[in-house]
Amino acid sequence: MKPPRFRYVAASSVEEAIGYLAEHGPDARLLAGGQSLMPLLNRRVVRPSVVIDISQARDLVYVHVADQVRLGASVTQTTVERAAPVRAMAPLLVQSLAWVGSVATKNRGTVGGSVAFADPAAELPAALLALEARLVAQSHRGSREIDASEFATGPFRTALEPDELLTELRVTPDVPRTRTTFAEVGRRPGGSRAIVGVALASRLDDDRTCRSIRIALSGVADTPVRASTAERLLIGSTIDRELLREAAHAAGADLDPPSDVMASRASRQALATALVYDALIGTTDAT
Repeated sequence: MKPPRFRYVAASSVEEAIGYLAEHGPDARLLAGGQSLMPLLNRRVVRPSVVIDISQARDLVYVHVADQVRLGASVTQTTVERAAPVRAMAPLLVQSLAWVGSVATKNRGTVGGSVAFADPAAELPAALLALEARLVAQSHRGSREIDASEFATGPFRTALEPDELLTELRVTPDVPRTRTTFAEVGRRPGGSRAIVGVALASRLDDDRTCRSIRIALSGVADTPVRASTAERLLIGSTIDRELLREAAHAAGADLDPPSDVMASRASRQALATALVYDALIGTTDAT
């Protein structure tokens, strides 16, 4: 299929991009890596009057690692996945990107594009939720930070206003001894939309007391969600397999996932429970 007719404009900077957004607002769509937008255009799911190409805006392409990990929204997924400083300071980001599509799509796909597309089954939004990241939006009115827990407002919908551009992802590195993991189940590993995914970060004391735990699930609701009941069960408790089994069951029981051609509601609950349990075992070395 071919896309509908639209006006194409290219922005060479953030300032130019937000100028176009201020002018065209909801009638415009942003083009970064094109991995999400182009299929929608070709299937005519979206029909924008203007497509704003931000792929040449160099002030959106950077990886800065200091007291925070700061990623420009247009940096490619491959760049982040291969960045040693990111792996050292925010390994969960790298672990989640290992599950994203193929090398070819990650070479073009951007971190900001993935987050702004807001697919409930996507890997990076779940990782950012578990990392309690902050997202920076900019418009002609100024800039603001949005908590990752508030960014996705529904399937393929975000808190961004029509004139706002997602410019940066900000992650505070985990404290020492934090262990992280990401895993998912799909119909074809690495080659299809995930059915259920889990992003997890945990930290134990020497006596195996859980000092912090963050569990985010994808593919089980309209947006990525935290397994808050399971987290409450674990924080401050001494970790053993029985407690982890109870927490994983609580994580699954709290869900009301959708049924579709990929999996039933019951299947998604069972998968979520199993993935959370395996992730907990792997990050706590419970015996």
